[in-house]
Amino acid sequence: MTYTIEKVTTLIGARRYGLHDANIGFLLTDSRSLCFPEETLFFALKSGRNDGHRYIADLYRRGVRNFVVTDVPQSFDTVYPEANFLKVTDTCEALQRLAERHRDAFNIPIVGITGSNGKTIVKEWLYQVLSPDRYVTRSPRSYNSQIGVPLSVWLLNSDSQVGIFEAGISEPGEMLALRDIIQPTIAVLTNLGQAHQENFTSMEQKCREKLVLFHDAQTIVYPADDNTVRHVIAESDYRGERLYWSTTDEHAPMFVKRIEKHEEATTVTYIYNGAKEQKFSIPFIDDASIEDAIVTAIVALRLGVDAKTLADRMMQLEPVAMRLEVKEGRHGCTLINDSYNSDINSLDIALDFMNRRPDHQDRRHTIILSDICQSGEDPQKLYETVSELCSKRGVNKFIGIGPDMCANAGHIHVGEKYFFRGVESFVHSDVFHHLHNEVILVKGARSFGFDQITELLVQKVHETTLEVNLDAVVKNLNYY
Repeated sequence: MTYTIEKVTTLIGARRYGLHDANIGFLLTDSRSLCFPEETLFFALKSGRNDGHRYIADLYRRGVRNFVVTDVPQSFDTVYPEANFLKVTDTCEALQRLAERHRDAFNIPIVGITGSNGKTIVKEWLYQVLSPDRYVTRSPRSYNSQIGVPLSVWLLNSDSQVGIFEAGISEPGEMLALRDIIQPTIAVLTNLGQAHQENFTSMEQKCREKLVLFHDAQTIVYPADDNTVRHVIAESDYRGERLYWSTTDEHAPMFVKRIEKHEEATTVTYIYNGAKEQKFSIPFIDDASIEDAIVTAIVALRLGVDAKTLADRMMQLEPVAMRLEVKEGRHGCTLINDSYNSDINSLDIALDFMNRRPDHQDRRHTIILSDICQSGEDPQKLYETVSELCSKRGVNKFIGIGPDMCANAGHIHVGEKYFFRGVESFVHSDVFHHLHNEVILVKGARSFGFDQITELLVQKVHETTLEVNLDAVVKNLNYY
């Protein structure tokens, strides 16, 4: 979706300097991530260590023409003759306000997730469960801050059927702005832990701050076995649906009757909203993953996923740690592994990640990409966008895998390009065996089995594992 510069000026309450026509489709806060300068609006954010106004001249030279500032450059009309400057009192607040107004345009289920731990895992697992049959827009990586949340919500577009966004806070007063931007219809608290406790006087204070996200939601999801959470919610004036889960309360909307750990999987037996007993299994046995899976299941059921479909998809959950994981590969290659999902928003994030790594600048950039499924877009337009992203982000070699890729090969305009109908034909080809001294982004939908590509390309080395008890570190830090 795009907005005219006139509309943006009105939405953020800015004073405009410059009268040039422009359409805005991309928001930028970090000059290193510039991709489409013609449609980019740069917010010159100020922090204790940096000031975005210092990058205006460089961005103008690179093609950006629209800026949100607190200080308009002197002689702007002669130094920047083609630019629009939108002057506001606070650029961060202006970014948040624009995202909030953008969010107002969507009447779809929006899931807002907060908690001390597990936010990103629940978000990504919900995406894995929901995405096979609906278009899901979600926060990239762990974009859950005062800046990350508005950038995430801006990704909502006309194809979005569900939105899933994280909300992270580190001190009192931060959640109100995030709530107004996300405006969740379903608000989720994963858990309440010690993270950032040093900025709160008590666990109850931190819980109340996190639960600001819940205020106007239609449904709230939370762990009722946590005494602090249960107590604070009981004291609140919340009037919507309380969809809590418990392992002890048989009358809970989500009663977890039994948790059975096996050698490499866990089976959860549950009763949802008084219906008959059901089960799902997950390929994990640690307690944190089990709790995150239960939260994922509740939200998925609330969004209409039936018990059988849920059971099928929960067993296919992938560990979130494999997203954008950098590994040393064979023949001098470096692998960036994002081999369990493929959508246009996460593609741009992954390409930006590859392009910005300083140790990768002197080598060829290669992408191995599968069909992009359930995009909701016209295939020709979709793959033209893929091509433009790859070109803008400096991709030298494009390897497309899948029938849609092959059918739309003519819309990919990258210097060196190859197409294969499946993983097997690719790994047996000369293209695969001639990969050397390249930075390779491996990104594909789970159904294509890109883990086989990663396994064949990664350098086999002896591994030594260092385990750090982060809970103990936090406890020691808070104590001293």
